[in-house]
Amino acid sequence: MILCRSKGISINRLSEMSGVSQSTLDNFVNKRTFNPRIRTLHQIALAFGMTVAEFLDFQALNDYSFEDSADE
Repeated sequence: MILCRSKGISINRLSEMSGVSQSTLDNFVNKRTFNPRIRTLHQIALAFGMTVAEFLDFQALNDYSFEDSADE
C-alpha cells in the first residue's frame, strides 16, 4: 500500500491502528479481496486521518454516513 510505504507504516502497524485484521489487510494489499466492505475502508481511512473519499480519491463519498450503516 503506497500510503503505508510513504508513512513508514507496516501492515501489522496499520492493523493495530485501524482495528482491521492483518489477514484482511494482506488480502486487500495483495489483491485477493476485490470488494472490501465500506466499513473496512472507513477504518483504514481513519487510521490515516482521512475520509474514505480522500482515501479512495472519490469526493462523492463525503456525504455518506457510516454511523447510519448497519454492521456487517
